[in-house]
Amino acid sequence: MSLNLEGKKEVVAEVGAQVASAKAIILAEYRGLTVGEMTQLRAKARQSGVYLRVVKNTLVRRAVSETPFAGLVDHMVGPLAYGISADPVAAAKVLNDFAKGNDKFVLKGGAMPNQVMSPKDVTALANLPSREELLAKLLGTMQAPVAKFVRTLNEVPTAFVRVTAAVRDQKAAAA
Repeated sequence: MSLNLEGKKEVVAEVGAQVASAKAIILAEYRGLTVGEMTQLRAKARQSGVYLRVVKNTLVRRAVSETPFAGLVDHMVGPLAYGISADPVAAAKVLNDFAKGNDKFVLKGGAMPNQVMSPKDVTALANLPSREELLAKLLGTMQAPVAKFVRTLNEVPTAFVRVTAAVRDQKAAAA
């Protein structure tokens, strides 16, 4: 289905709005995938908050020109699916996980603001823990000293009670 000029402007504006808030854009070639497989990918992307779209490369080139992702223009060749997300790891993780299960789905590269990434870089980014996981680890690390301090403070009365009980048991055994 070809788009008229107004339709093309709408697509460029929609993709441009997504790119404006994006922290990562991942490109993948989808040649040979069935409709069912693409539907599964779209569902996974939607669950992860990733904007996934198959768009003509010329329209995406217009959307990313004059943005920090302009370096991607040279990599936009062939039938591509674009994964765009505000979380830099989410798009890479969704597309990389899907590529592991489908030989026909091939990562072609990606970009973070002012930095173009190779397929290897995208895979490395996908293997990083998500923002939520990193925050949870940081919180656990910050809580550890406080928790240990509380256990140490609690140990003093506990030791006193144990010593008192031992003295009581010793006196009871002697009597």
